[in-house]
Amino acid sequence: MAADSVLAVRELSAWYGRAQILFDVGLEVARGEVVALMGRNGAGKSTTLKSIMGLVERIRGEVVFRGKQLRGAQPCDIARLGLGYVPEDRRIFTELTVRENLEVGRQPPRPGAPGWTEEKLFRVFPNLAEMQRRAGGQMSGGEQQMLTVARTLMGNPFLVLLDEPSEGIAPRIVEEMANMILELKREGLSVLLCEQNLHFATLVSDRVYVIEQGGIRYSGTMRELAADDAVKRDYLSL
Repeated sequence: MAADSVLAVRELSAWYGRAQILFDVGLEVARGEVVALMGRNGAGKSTTLKSIMGLVERIRGEVVFRGKQLRGAQPCDIARLGLGYVPEDRRIFTELTVRENLEVGRQPPRPGAPGWTEEKLFRVFPNLAEMQRRAGGQMSGGEQQMLTVARTLMGNPFLVLLDEPSEGIAPRIVEEMANMILELKREGLSVLLCEQNLHFATLVSDRVYVIEQGGIRYSGTMRELAADDAVKRDYLSL
C-alpha cells in the first residue's frame, strides 16, 4: 500500500448467494485522487462499491481503508471511519427540506479530512443554496443527486464512493456535477466513482479501472484510456 493511499482493494471476490459476481478485483485510490471504475451494466461496478462499504454479506480478499482492514466490519462502523457512500438510487428524505437532509448527515470534524458546513456546501452546490427550504420530494432527479452527495459530505469523509453520478440527469446538471467533483478534489477529498459515461469520467478522473464480468481488465490514466480504441471497443461500447 503506497504511503499516500487512502483505499487499497486486493483480490476482492464477492457472492450473492451461490453466484460469484467479483473475481479478484484490485484497485487503489490515493489522497486527493479521483478514480473511475468503468464498465457496462452488470459488469460488477456497483457490487464493488457495496463490497467495499460492507453491504455484501459474502466477500473474500482485502479492503484496507487508511490502514484499517474493513472486511467483516458493519457499514455503520465503516462510515464512522470516514468512508462516504452515495448510492445510485438517491436515498434522500423526501419529506425533509434541503437543510434538514444535510443536518441528518452531520458528523464531527475529522483531523486530516476536509471539513464541511452548510454554508461551504452551498458555495459548491449553488443550486441547493437556492432551495434550502424545499422538500426533497419536490426536487428534480439531478438536484436530489446533488443533495445526496452534499449530505454525505456533512460526514466529513476522507473518501467518497459515488455510484453512477451522471446517470439519468439533465446535461446541465451533469456539467455542474463534474464541476462539483473537481471542487471536491481541490479540497483534498478522494473519490472513487462508478461510471459508464466516458466523457464525464474523462472530465473529472485522474485514473481509471475497467471492469468486465467481475474482473479488472484494464487500468491506466484517463489519457491512456482515451487513446486506446481497442479497450473502449471491447469493454465500454454498447
